[in-house]
Amino acid sequence: MATYDPMNTPLQQQIDAFIAQTRDQISASMRDQLLCPIQQIIASSGAEKALKEGELAPDFTLPDALDRPVSLSDLLKQGPVVVTFYRGAWCPYCNLELRAYQQALPQLQALGASLVAISPQTPDQSLSLAEKNALTFEVLSDVGNQVAREYGLVFRIDEAVHAAYQQIGADLPAYNGDASWELPIPGTFLIDQSGTVSLAFVDPNFIHRLDPAIIIAQLKQRKGELCL
Repeated sequence: MATYDPMNTPLQQQIDAFIAQTRDQISASMRDQLLCPIQQIIASSGAEKALKEGELAPDFTLPDALDRPVSLSDLLKQGPVVVTFYRGAWCPYCNLELRAYQQALPQLQALGASLVAISPQTPDQSLSLAEKNALTFEVLSDVGNQVAREYGLVFRIDEAVHAAYQQIGADLPAYNGDASWELPIPGTFLIDQSGTVSLAFVDPNFIHRLDPAIIIAQLKQRKGELCL
């Protein structure tokens, strides 16, 4: 079985390479507008409101890409759950992250964990994303960001940069089915079977993502401790 090897182009290295390759495709002013929400989140201390390690994860039931309900509490009956919040199919950093997690999925499952990815986009948009990236884990739709709000992740894109986002194809009302222009701060949580968050990664700089290798290492450590 092929395994996810972070030394074989780690996730953050993939993201950094993408940024370098596309740097000349947009103007500096456009790039500044697209990255403006990072400073917005930092200024508002948005990431500090996110769910922390040691806290109980709010339960949720959300529709998957085929509009079937998926509950965190049901998944936890089978083992630990990795929950990752992403911005949407239009976000290139999110697509790179989701592909990396797909590559790591066999190892996560071998360690007894399941994986769900959550965004505010509609189930139809989630289905398109899952098919495009050949994702075999659950891709859930949190329309209105209700669950992301409970996890302390929601922020609103300033009206001043709406046009810049639409110019690159990130028409959030079309993707998300509402006009709120709200998004989750990308965040990844490892939730143990008691419902407690054992690992939390939330960075206000949405270019930074958690490498699956870190979760795999923690699951292996936890499994080793249980076997002692």
